[in-house]
Amino acid sequence: MRELAQLERIRTDVRERRFVEHTLQLAIQGALDVASHIVSDERLGEPATNRDLFALLESAGWIGSELSDALQRMAGFWNVLVHGYADVELGSVEDAARDGLADLAHFVTVVRDRI
Repeated sequence: MRELAQLERIRTDVRERRFVEHTLQLAIQGALDVASHIVSDERLGEPATNRDLFALLESAGWIGSELSDALQRMAGFWNVLVHGYADVELGSVEDAARDGLADLAHFVTVVRDRI
């Protein structure tokens, strides 16, 4: 996404906006899937929500609190993207694309180093 997305166009180009939103959805879903597998395999508890997955990883020492907080926010953003609880604000999409990708990449690094 870093190479293909044109964030400056999402306010004027619906196809670019949808590309960015869908790519974010897939990236966050990947992190949720990995977190779910770790929580299950390590028997870290029963998450009630997607956000809980990252809280459980934090409690078990897999990730730090700052990363946990960021990923919990991304899980909430995923809910908005997938379930359409509200119209997705373009500012939120831009923030997630700029800042959230770094958090997701950090999560990948942490998990790779651990396993």
